[in-house]
Amino acid sequence: MSERAAPFHCPYCGDEDLRPNETGHGAWECAACNRAFQLKFLGLLAQGVQRNSVGGEEI
Repeated sequence: MSERAAPFHCPYCGDEDLRPNETGHGAWECAACNRAFQLKFLGLLAQGVQRNSVGGEEI
């Protein structure tokens, strides 16, 4: 696994011109909307992902 999770687009404006921010790990800045944000991994869900194995949507 890589050390840095890199976002593909800004969560505020959707632009892709992102650069790492100086404040620390997971911090990014968007050159388009001039906002800074931080990514943080919280953990795995205890119940995990449950999928419908029947192959159709339930009504």
